[in-house]
Order: sequence, then C-alpha cells, then structure tokens
Amino acid sequence: MRRIITLTTDFGLSDPYVGSMKGVIYSINPNALITDITHDIPSHDVFKAAFILRNFISYFPEETINLVVVDPGVGSSRRAIAVEADNKYFVGPDNGVFTFVYMDANSYAVFEITDPKYMLKNISSTFHGRDIFAPVAGHISIGVSIKDFGVETKDPVSIEIKHPEVGSNEIVGEVIYVDSFGNCITNITGNSVSSDSRIYVDKRVVESISKSYSDVPEGELLAIIGSSGFLELSVNQGRASELINAKTSKICIRTR
Repeated sequence: MRRIITLTTDFGLSDPYVGSMKGVIYSINPNALITDITHDIPSHDVFKAAFILRNFISYFPEETINLVVVDPGVGSSRRAIAVEADNKYFVGPDNGVFTFVYMDANSYAVFEITDPKYMLKNISSTFHGRDIFAPVAGHISIGVSIKDFGVETKDPVSIEIKHPEVGSNEIVGEVIYVDSFGNCITNITGNSVSSDSRIYVDKRVVESISKSYSDVPEGELLAIIGSSGFLELSVNQGRASELINAKTSKICIRTR
C-alpha cells in the first residue's frame, strides 16, 4: 500500500535520528512514500512546528499521514497520540503540536497510543520518534485504524494562540513567525486588512499594503499578505527581522 507519510522534526540531518525513523517505517511498509517537510525546526519549538504543519497539510491529499516529532517532554508523562482529522492522520506527542489541526478541522478524533504491539520492543526514554511514533505511522500506512492504538481522549493539549486586539479603527497584533527569508509573519489575518491600511511598527510607518515585494525600492520595509494568509512585514531583497524587533514589536494597523 503506497501511502504518503510526511516527516517534520527538529532533529537536523547530521545525526542518525531521521534515518532511523525512516528505517522503522520502511520495515513495516516498504511501499510507504516518505516526504521530508523539514528537520530544521529550532530545537523544542513546538509552536513553530505547529505553524509549519498548518501551512502545508492542506496541499496533501486525503489519507496522508503526518508524523511530527518536536518533543521536549519525551520520556515524561506527556501522552503519545494519533489523530484523524478530515480524513488525514497525525502522529506525535500530545504537547500542542497539533493545535491548528484541532482549530481548522471540521471534525477530529484523538487516540492515546498505548498498545505495545504497535511500538518497538525496546522503548528508549529519549527517542519516541523512532520507537513509538514511526511504528504507529507505519502501521497506519498499511491500514491499521487509529482506534486500535489505544483509548480516545477528549482533552488533547493545545497551545494558547495569541489573537490581535481589535478596536474601532485599529488592530494591534504581533509577529508570531519569522521565516528563513526574514519575513515577519503576524497574527493579523489578511481578510481583516484593507489595501489602504497604514501599518505602524516601532517608529516606522508603512503607508499601504503591497501586492508584491518589488512594489517598493530595494531594501525598503513593506507590508504584504503572504502565502500563509497573514499580514507579513518584509523587505524587498532584505530581511525585515533585521529592521524590527520581531520578539517584542507591536504591529498597529489603522484605517485611513
């Protein structure tokens, strides 16, 4: 059975961890189609993993299995879970990494992984990605129902998502993600911004929403609705993250 399994981790590629997980999956299903999304998530950054997951899952077909291992609580009492949401599957730690899945899905079901027959025989306290999550993903790919892994849970962990403050004539938000180009993605949705809105950040003012990076001169700060659907602060052929303080800056949008 040729099922797609996406793989997202904070492991990097210089160690054997990613290869070990793939080996476990292929041992269960030699016909699996494993797609690497990224292994460069900053160590232990559960929110960034959740945000990246949100931005790619809609482009994969139904029955795709998404294996996400960013797991600072490995070996603790945190649960291992398998999720079915809108006919797609998710496997990983119950630490909030699937927050956006729960928010965006029409329906979902979450099962704690407890049945040892779907795990490796020797469970390391530091590598559940190899010993629990990879085998579960492999078994889903050959048709095992997620109901077989354990008991359904109604209280999966979610990360608190910060929402912008909306006033009568302004919206105040913040940067929630900085991509590899230095674009600063805010928590302000594109559909809440008009083309003639004025954006204030630190002591800078952006006079309107651009349609492309080249709308402004090279090196100039701009605001644009990015591919994720959120307002982004960018620099034409530069890095917005070097012009503003992405961690503390408030983004204020005012209508004219």
